[in-house]
Amino acid sequence: MPSNERDPAADVGLLAPVWAGSAAAAATGDAAFLRAMLDAEAALTRALATAGLAPPAAARAVTEAAAGLAGTDARELALRARADGNPVIPLVAVLTAAVAERDPAAAEYVHRGATSQDIWDTALMLVTARALEPVLADLGRAERALAGLAAAHRDTPMPGRTLTQHAVPTTFGLKAAGWLTLVRAAAARLSAVRAALPVQLGGAGGTLAAFHAYAGPDAAADLGPRLLAAYAAETGLAEPVLPWHTLRTPIADLAGALAFTAGALGKLAADVLVLSRTEIGEVSEGAGGGSSAMPQKANPVASVLIAAAARQVPALAATLYGSLAAEDERPPGAWHAEWQPLREALRLVGGAAEAAAGLAEGLRVHPERMRENLGLTRGLIVSERIAAALTPLLGRERARAVVRDAVRAVRDGADLRSALRAGPAAAAALPEELLHDLTDPARYLGSAGPLVDRALRARRNHDDD
Repeated sequence: MPSNERDPAADVGLLAPVWAGSAAAAATGDAAFLRAMLDAEAALTRALATAGLAPPAAARAVTEAAAGLAGTDARELALRARADGNPVIPLVAVLTAAVAERDPAAAEYVHRGATSQDIWDTALMLVTARALEPVLADLGRAERALAGLAAAHRDTPMPGRTLTQHAVPTTFGLKAAGWLTLVRAAAARLSAVRAALPVQLGGAGGTLAAFHAYAGPDAAADLGPRLLAAYAAETGLAEPVLPWHTLRTPIADLAGALAFTAGALGKLAADVLVLSRTEIGEVSEGAGGGSSAMPQKANPVASVLIAAAARQVPALAATLYGSLAAEDERPPGAWHAEWQPLREALRLVGGAAEAAAGLAEGLRVHPERMRENLGLTRGLIVSERIAAALTPLLGRERARAVVRDAVRAVRDGADLRSALRAGPAAAAALPEELLHDLTDPARYLGSAGPLVDRALRARRNHDDD
């Protein structure tokens, strides 16, 4: 039976082709959250055992039972969560029953001392850590491909564009180096955030008081911190300074890193969308998509999908930032508002990173079109250079006037070199050989090459660290 008949409510990405079928989609699906909640519950019981608050047999029973519940009906939990406010509460009931079948005594230690927020926030961090693994791998793929493009086209001249118009020459290598630098920065931010993802454990109000109560009157004063450390070790997450049930720094940091990554990849996509236009044709996607109506088209689909993701993630991040204003010791709504936007942001960034890696690896560069396009302004693309060369010879104002006259002549149909030759001031100041050099766009690249080298060197140094 088709999957949509098994579960007509399943979200498989029909409206989000950028993440449909991606590793990020699998890592953030309902099954992934179910696994993470079960992992969080099992880790808690093992941490209790480490702290002397549960027998080792109970920890084993809970861990084994949790492993056996991976196939639990997530939809049923979701429906029950409508009455409970979150899916942890019905899951605890299911887990407790499963443990009781194995070891009735062990069932007493399921979820002991914890709240649903402890488990859900910990599960959210586990899902995030797991989802970021393929994202970081794809960013690494994109980095390597972009570094290759930057090196190969270090000195390939092309028009630089500002405010949609040809401005001065640049190189495709420098453009690729810019993309590389952004992707490296995104990967660094995501790596730092991933390493800092914290476990959550605070009990009902952030004091861990219930754990002291279960430990009895002789509980050590440092029981809470020791339990936090043990829980962090069991989950593989970072140990927080404090319970963060209403101190949502981890979520905000994650929001910022995801929004930055989406935007960084969006810059790559935006440039490719411009450069692959029919009338520009300086690059093309290695595997463009087809049109439903126009057989001649090879649409830059990867760039389109990345650009779409880049436009969505900032709004999702805004919701996550807004949830920082969380009242009391558990907010009524701010906490709940985080879940879906964070999942969608992870999915969109994950799908965009996967698409960007493929885009960078398959990108076709057309230097001949870049050369052709450098000539579209009939030399005006180097008018800045002419003005700079004439200034010490004629003075600033006279040099500007000469260039303005030449620009008018070019707009009337001449080329810049001929227009300058026709002007007595420029002709007298600039010998033919020098004029030929000054009007060659490929000879007006400034420090483009050394800047590419600088970006590549920074990447190599980072990899060596």
